[in-house]
Amino acid sequence: MTRQAIPEQTDAETAIDTEIDGRTARKDRNRVAVLDAVLSLFTEDNLIPSPDEVAQRSGVSLRSVYRYFADTEALVRAAIDRHIERIQPLAIINEFGVGRFEQRLSNFLDARLRLYEAVAPTARASRLRAATSEVIRDQLEASRVQLRNQTVEQFAHELDQLAPKVRRAAVAAVDTLTQMECIDLYRSNRQFSGAATREMLAITITQLLTNY
Repeated sequence: MTRQAIPEQTDAETAIDTEIDGRTARKDRNRVAVLDAVLSLFTEDNLIPSPDEVAQRSGVSLRSVYRYFADTEALVRAAIDRHIERIQPLAIINEFGVGRFEQRLSNFLDARLRLYEAVAPTARASRLRAATSEVIRDQLEASRVQLRNQTVEQFAHELDQLAPKVRRAAVAAVDTLTQMECIDLYRSNRQFSGAATREMLAITITQLLTNY
């Protein structure tokens, strides 16, 4: 059977494809600029930025902002999604679940406080939006569950030494202490330094997990 030759693309067709690719790349860049503008406004405690503020901060036209996102809710949700994707590596614990208690505790607190410093403004925005957004509420709860599971696995050796009721109480206490909301209470509301927060958490977690 004779193979049919594939016709070569004309210069006009190539130019059209190039133009389309350029528009797509520009749209992607603008969309990212809009999301990064939202995250930047979060860091200034502007947790419900208006489209006008986002457009001004991003340098993208207000019309384009509305073209990329149906409403403010969709815009904020997309910005939070982008931020979570970017900060996932910060949640990784070195030598996860390995070593003596003191080293596991140190690695755990390093990771958790590093994560807090990266996510604090966005986490506040998520909690604010969660009251009226089921999607963000579910997303926030999924993050909490992930952190809780990480805590249980990191301190599995100590927790397995405890009676069931005591273990349940210890998991609840350590998990609560090291969720973003509680760390934010230490750092933002109580104005403790990072070092002071770390020290207090280390003392309390040690008491909870090793004094039985």
